[in-house]
Amino acid sequence: MSNTFTKNILCIGAGYVGGPTMAVIAEHCPEYRVTVADINAQRIEAWNSDELPIYEPGLKELVLRNRGKNLFYTTDIPSAVREADIIFVSVNTPTKTFGSGAGKASDLQFLERTARQIVECSESGKIVVEKSTLPVRTAQALSRVLQANTKGLKFRIVSNPEFLAEGTAIHDLESPDRVLIGGTSDEGGQAAVEEIAEIYTHWVQKDKIITTSLWSSELTKLVANAFLAQRISSINSISALCEKTGADVDQVSQAIGLDQRIGAKFLRAGIGFGGSCFKKDILNLVYLCEHYGLNEVAQYWESVVNINDYQARRFVEKMVDAMFNTVTDKRIAILGFAFKANTGDTRETPALAVCQQLLAEKANLAICDPKALVNAKNDLCDALGNVEFTADPYQACKGAHAVVILTDWPEFQTLDYQRILDNLQKPAFLFDGRNCLNHEALFQMGYNVFPIGKPAQAHFAP
Repeated sequence: MSNTFTKNILCIGAGYVGGPTMAVIAEHCPEYRVTVADINAQRIEAWNSDELPIYEPGLKELVLRNRGKNLFYTTDIPSAVREADIIFVSVNTPTKTFGSGAGKASDLQFLERTARQIVECSESGKIVVEKSTLPVRTAQALSRVLQANTKGLKFRIVSNPEFLAEGTAIHDLESPDRVLIGGTSDEGGQAAVEEIAEIYTHWVQKDKIITTSLWSSELTKLVANAFLAQRISSINSISALCEKTGADVDQVSQAIGLDQRIGAKFLRAGIGFGGSCFKKDILNLVYLCEHYGLNEVAQYWESVVNINDYQARRFVEKMVDAMFNTVTDKRIAILGFAFKANTGDTRETPALAVCQQLLAEKANLAICDPKALVNAKNDLCDALGNVEFTADPYQACKGAHAVVILTDWPEFQTLDYQRILDNLQKPAFLFDGRNCLNHEALFQMGYNVFPIGKPAQAHFAP
């Protein structure tokens, strides 16, 4: 290790968690050498370029400021492992698509491979930090792989789950609500916890650094995402009732959010949640509950995912019904494909479900998104039907029968909707899947407006 650095930190996995986390650590810990390693050479090449592989506000500035100084990117994982004192493991843990637990359990093959690689390449003991989202008691399996080495090396396992929201990841890392660190209760385990805590004390107040057991830390990550997703599904379920009764879901959510016991966050109705974590973590929780015979608990959490799927399906059914029971050969302008604004991530985006259902109805789609077009093309590469991709929202809307808002990008809220209206087929339909536009103004302009959880505003009897 270079004499200019007091500690070598390695992160295996250069994705949405590892990349931003290491950039922030490098920013605040100039005395540490921070290395991000990944087997994907194209991804590492992008991290070493001016076009990073992921988009997060503020991330590029951090990377450019520290890259080559104390922040490095490499595909040489064996060398990076040998030199590291602390290894953060941030590899993909997708939902299994085969075998036992398929569709619910986490696929831990990449985690196990990484653990075996750490053992193979290490010449000294390490602290290994679980950064990936994992089922409770994964640390036990990880420990067995690491401690089974024949080199006499001692590894300490620490759980340090991330609580980042895409689109605000850098802010969440810079000013976290809490940093959770779990470890074993023995002296070595507690020393490892303290060493990881020392990293964060460079910029996080000590009272926000919480230490727990390994099992509590692992489970907390799943439960946090499950509770957030549950709130979204809860308000979305109420949005369906609002549309039937004439109530306004925004007024309902505002009123209940003023109750301090409930709070206002995650009570915005829309087409549903997406991203890499919510659905995966809930299904993982469902699998764990089923494994331990807690079937009623499993059914409760599975219903959160079911409501999410229902909301996207209901949205398309409303579109078809409003457009005279057919969208066949009609051009539909899709504004937004990322699962949320300020990210290019399309994993589990509800926009994909909406687009697939519209294509099944034989619609022609014109998709526009400021940051997610490349991912959208990949997601729909096997789609049957006519799909056009464009960065120009006015081009997407030209000649369309309907405009559909699926991501609440700020850019879409300031478009010239009169210009768009002038180039739409009539009657002109607008379906706001994020309730982010001024519906009354659009209606007065001449649109037939169909929001989520609110009465439609149409110039004919819907």
